Amino acid sequence: MKYRHLGKHGIRVSEICLGSWLTYGGATAEDTARQCIEQAYDLGVNFFDTANVYAAGEAEKIVGKVLRQYPRESYVLATKVYFPMGDGPNDRGLSRKHILEQCDASLKRLGLDYIDLYQAHRYDPNVPLAETLMAFDHLVKQGKILYYGVSEWSAGQLAHATDLTRMANLAPIASDQPRYNMLDRTIEAEILPLCRREGLGMINYSPLAQGLLTGKYKPGQSLPEGSRARDPQQNTFMNNGKLDQEQLLKVQRLLPIAEQEGLSLSQLALAWCLRHSELSSVIIGASKPQQVAENVGASGKQLSATTIQRIAEILDVEISSRVTIGV
Repeated sequence: MKYRHLGKHGIRVSEICLGSWLTYGGATAEDTARQCIEQAYDLGVNFFDTANVYAAGEAEKIVGKVLRQYPRESYVLATKVYFPMGDGPNDRGLSRKHILEQCDASLKRLGLDYIDLYQAHRYDPNVPLAETLMAFDHLVKQGKILYYGVSEWSAGQLAHATDLTRMANLAPIASDQPRYNMLDRTIEAEILPLCRREGLGMINYSPLAQGLLTGKYKPGQSLPEGSRARDPQQNTFMNNGKLDQEQLLKVQRLLPIAEQEGLSLSQLALAWCLRHSELSSVIIGASKPQQVAENVGASGKQLSATTIQRIAEILDVEISSRVTIGV
């Protein structure tokens, strides 16, 4: 396993991060979740991502329960705040009240004394940005969190926030968690350059496009039984299971490239993301220990310029001249 700094900060995280969205505490039984987390830890993964809203808090309980068997200094735990955790008017968002209360609630569910990385799960337009940033700064000063970051904020929102932290001398934003993969490269226009400039660590989720880049969805064939695309609760970014056949054909054309590199298609997709030195880690989801082992195999794999160009040609995308190949 290879490790990278979280942006300009001293903390180092594994290139592969095990997430728990739609899995632990929900679709995956606790025993299987334990096996996946233990497999990841044994293979060198030190970075685990969850959120208070995942399975209404159950994911945090399971992740915390498993990780507590290991020395606290040996892993980095990230969780999030924003989405509703109750029916009350203050049970959601990024107000000081909700952030501080949910941090305490997450710590209780996790069974830990502090959170390594606490993230704003979305941007809250209904709360002054300064209030949100000051609440995170307060938690840093209390020692309840070590770093804080954001997820799915626009470039403008993120730039405004980084400017405010400097002007007000607040603890800086450490990371951004956007959606990014071969089939969704939106962040390359503004978010990636901004994170590079500000020294923010990038932790991208959905690097396998919710399974599309594993190759298991075949053009012209029925969706596999038990697959995410069949589940309306899990196919949020998959057009409700109505998959783009042309896109599936392109994915199949990537298979020979993966084979030539000695990688599975999943490993190729992860290594493709990690070619950006700005990325600190990619978040994988796994419902089987074997999936964890396969995905971890992508760490440290460097793709040649020729391979990256061939991928771009298949996917009909342009390669940025500022892409950093390797680490």
